[in-house]
Amino acid sequence: MNRLLAALALVVALFGLTGCGYNEMQTNDEAVKAAWGNVEATLQRRLDLIPNLVETVKGYASHEKDTLTAVTEARAKATQIKLTPETLADPKAMAAFQQAQGQMQSALSRLLAVAENYPQLKADQNFRDLQHQLEGTENRINVARQRYNETVQVYNSSIRTFPNSMTNSMLLHLAPKEYYKADDAAQQAPKVKF
Repeated sequence: MNRLLAALALVVALFGLTGCGYNEMQTNDEAVKAAWGNVEATLQRRLDLIPNLVETVKGYASHEKDTLTAVTEARAKATQIKLTPETLADPKAMAAFQQAQGQMQSALSRLLAVAENYPQLKADQNFRDLQHQLEGTENRINVARQRYNETVQVYNSSIRTFPNSMTNSMLLHLAPKEYYKADDAAQQAPKVKF
C-alpha cells in the first residue's frame, strides 16, 4: 500500500512539474543567451570594419591624428569588456559594457564627421563601401538589441509570474537579466561642425 501511494505521489509530482514552468524558464533562458550572442556578433562585425575605415581615412586626413587615435582606443576598450550569459543579470557589468559601446559609437561618429571635411575621401570608393557597410552594421546592431530586449522581457516575465516564480524560487534561482539600454551619450545628438 505504501509503495502504491509513493508511486502515485511520484506520478502526481511529475504531472505537477509539467505545469510549473520549469521547461519554459529554461527555454527562455536559452533564448536570452542566443539573443545576446546575436548582439555580440553584430558588435564584432562593427569592430572588424573599424581598422579598415581608420586606414582609409588615414590616407586622406593624416593630421586628424586625435580623432583616429580616439577611434582606435575606443575600439580597444570595447573589445576588452565582455559580457557572458552569466553576467547579463549584473547591472554594473551591463552598464560598463554599454558605456564602452557608446564611446565606440561616439568615436565613429566623430570619424565620419571628419571625413565630411575631405571631399576626396568622400569620393573614395573604398571609403564609401566601408561607410555603407558600417551603416548597415549599425542597423543590424539596433535590430539585435531590440530582439535581445524583447527576449529579456519574455524571460524576466517567465521567472516572475505565478506559478513559475514558485518553481524558480524553489529550484532554479534564476535572476532577472538586464536590458540593453541607451548610453548616456545617446541622450544628446552629436554636434557636427563644418
